[in-house]
Formats: sequence, C-alpha cells, structure tokens
Amino acid sequence: MEEKEKEKKDIFESAWQSLASVKLAIFILMALALLSIVGTIVEQGADPAQNIKLLGKLFGESVAPTVYNVFAKMGFMDMYGSWWYVGLLVLFSINLVVCSIDRFPKTWKVINKPLRPLGENAIKTLPVKKELTFKTDINRARDEFANALRSLRYKILEANEDGSVQLYTQKGKYARLAVYVVHLSIILIFLGALVGIQYGFKGYLNLPEGQTSSRAYKSPTEPIPLDFTIKCNWYETLYYEGGDTPKEFSSELVILEDGKEVLKKVIEVNDPLIYKGITFYQSNYGYMKEAEGYFSLTVTPDGGQEKKLWLRLGDTFEIPGTGVTGTIIDFSPALSRDPYSGELTTYAEMMVNPAVAIEFNVPGKDKFKGWILKRYPETGQFPDGSEIIFDDYWGVEYTGLQVAKDPGIWLIYLASITMSFGLYICFFISHKKIWVHIVSDKKSVSVAVGGSTNRNRLAFEKEIERLISRASKAIEGRSKNE
Repeated sequence: MEEKEKEKKDIFESAWQSLASVKLAIFILMALALLSIVGTIVEQGADPAQNIKLLGKLFGESVAPTVYNVFAKMGFMDMYGSWWYVGLLVLFSINLVVCSIDRFPKTWKVINKPLRPLGENAIKTLPVKKELTFKTDINRARDEFANALRSLRYKILEANEDGSVQLYTQKGKYARLAVYVVHLSIILIFLGALVGIQYGFKGYLNLPEGQTSSRAYKSPTEPIPLDFTIKCNWYETLYYEGGDTPKEFSSELVILEDGKEVLKKVIEVNDPLIYKGITFYQSNYGYMKEAEGYFSLTVTPDGGQEKKLWLRLGDTFEIPGTGVTGTIIDFSPALSRDPYSGELTTYAEMMVNPAVAIEFNVPGKDKFKGWILKRYPETGQFPDGSEIIFDDYWGVEYTGLQVAKDPGIWLIYLASITMSFGLYICFFISHKKIWVHIVSDKKSVSVAVGGSTNRNRLAFEKEIERLISRASKAIEGRSKNE
C-alpha cells in the first residue's frame, strides 16, 4: 500500500516538474509562433478558391489543391479555432500557473525575511559598497545619513553598539512579485482569446448601396445571423489628385430594429461602427458591373438656381431656362483617352474615374455627345455659363465590411493594463537594501555604506552616490558653521 502511494506521489511530482519546466514554455511559444506564421499566410475562413490561388504561388498550381486539402484537414483554414491551437493555449496557461505556484513560496520567503544588521566586514563584501571618513562625531554622522535616507524615501531601522551605530533599510521588496503580475496578464490574454474563439466570430459582408442585410458570412455558405438589420446608405472613395490611388474610402451605415433607425454612422478605415458588441470595419469596396443605379447630377443654368436630379440610364432632363435637354446614354467606371489613337476607352473595371455620357439637344442645332467626369467637374462646364456636375452613380457600388464579435476583448484590455503595470515594476522598480555602519574613532568617524539590489544595479549605484553626497555635504556644512 505504501509503495503504491509512493509511486503515485512520484508520478505526480514528475508531472508537476514537467509542467513547471521553462523548456516546456519555450517549446510551446515556438510552436505557437511557427503555427501563427502559417495562419498569416493562408486567409482564415476565406473562400477555398482564394487560398488555393495563394498556395499556387507558393507551391505551384499543380500541387496547390493537394496542399490546401492537407492544410484544411490539419485545421489551418480555421487555425485559431482549432482544438490543437486552443489546446496549446490551455497548456501554456497551465505551465504559467504551475511555474508561478512552484516558485512563489521561495519568492514570498525572500520578501518576508526580516532585514537585520550586518557586520562591518559583511557590508564591505556587498555588490555596491563605499568607505568614507569624516571629521565629526558619531551622532552627527548618524543624523545626516538618516536624513539623507529619509529624503530618498527609505524607512530606517537602527542598531547600536558601543562606539558604533548601524542604519539599515530596504525598499521595493514587493517588486519581486512583478513577474507574477506579468504571468497573470498573459493568462488573461489567453482567457480573452479563448472566450473570443468560443463565443465570438469573424466574418464579412459585402453590402450594396441602398440595400440591407440581417446577416454576415463566415464563408459563402456559412451565414452569421444578426439580431438587427444593417443598411448602407452610400459608399464613397476619394483619390489622390492626378492618380488612381485611393486616399480614403468611407460609407454611411444605418442600424435598423423593427424597421426603425437606431444608429447611423459614417465609417472609415480604423473608425468602425460598433453595435451590441459587433464591430463593422471598413475593409474594401467593389463595383457591381451588372447593377443599374441612379445618376446623381447637379444642374445649374447661368445665373440660375442649381437643381438636384436622380436619373437612370436613358432618362432625359432639361437645363432650366435654356431649352437645352440632355439624355443619359452611357457610363464608364474608368474613362481615359488613348494617348496613341486619341479614342476614349475604359481602362479599369473599378470606379476609379467614373464618367457619364450625355447626348445634348440644343434648339436649332445638331445633337452632340459629351462626357462628364466625376473627379473633374470642369468637364461639365458649358460656354454659356451653365454647369452640370456628376455627383455620383449611386447603387452600383458595395462597401466591403469585416464583421467581428469578440466578447473576450475586455479581458484583453484588462490584460494590457495589468501587463503594463507589471512590466513597469519589472524594469523600473527593484528590491533594494542599504546598510550604513558608522564607527567612532576619536575626533572622526569611519562610515561603510553597502547595498544590494535584484536588478538595475547601475541605477542603484547612482542612488548610493546621491545618498553619500547629500550626507557628506550636510556633515561638512554643519562642521563649517561650528
């Protein structure tokens, strides 16, 4: 019976030591780092064709489908939700907890060990030490070193012997617990990640202008129901002047519940809409070539009042007071003039330089056709002073949204604050101990100052120098006055 209990105890101790191993922590961290590299290469939860195309660039088109199938079976397509990735996070958390529990008693013993006086010879063997001689009495030296220690915010203990006195003190003994604060913050990060994986989601939604949706999508075949409706009022892209590089893109989103508007916001990159814990990020955009939208024009006759028009392809309008009519006959999402032939051509499928073609009918003159470009309002100015501005082709673009819910995010925020606090203590606060041994020698005193610290020795040495400098100046100043 005793042998079985001893065997169980040995197995438990062996397992405990394995879980408390620093080597295990390093192994898990390396595994997480390597696996995360794969997770950044392949797009998580994306359409298979998209990842197969990506893998084709890395491994070749012929083997890309096979590689994809292997990755999919291993869980790399949804890596952060896979059982083995979650298992590694749990194992690392257990490792941190066991390490902390295993080492905490020793640390706590060091923290609570009473500070005691040291012999003069022992002080001279400390890592930081200094010996001085002053022409003063022992009481004055004790008072000034005590004042100097207090000015550095040390609480002083004192020990007296015949012909000598010793001041000893310590500060920052609880700074040794900072490593456990950092451990706690890491565990909180993992807990936040696990809560997000279990109860949150990440998806996307391509929402056309003027349309609504009550769901997002993890994949084309996997919808994510929302308990409200989201609508895109409009989408807009701004470009750098003289080029087709997007400067910024934004869209106006509306949240509807029971048919009523409860929230409206214009979102941009890094400025999302958040509702009921679900975040809608501005991610991308697109042009729906087959869609039929509305042309938004602002028509202003010379000296007259501007008029806003919403028209479809083939509609006719009039410039007020001029008798001139125009009919919308064509549209180009990206109009340009060929530098060689001089012909107008469409050079892109996206709406990078949209233009509307209008056929004008002027009384007593032949009809003529003109292109008005959205990004170049001067193309809509006429010799008689009238102006037509092409404001938008509404209803043919969609806003690409990333949709995410992460109920564990508050744990991540708490962990960030906790880690910042712990790291600050680790880097800037240390456990410091100081002994000042003063021995009377007729008309002078010998002073031995020694100290130790668990980190940041250079800063501690400078603090000892300040202590000695303040005490020395005070002692010399009082001697001169007398």
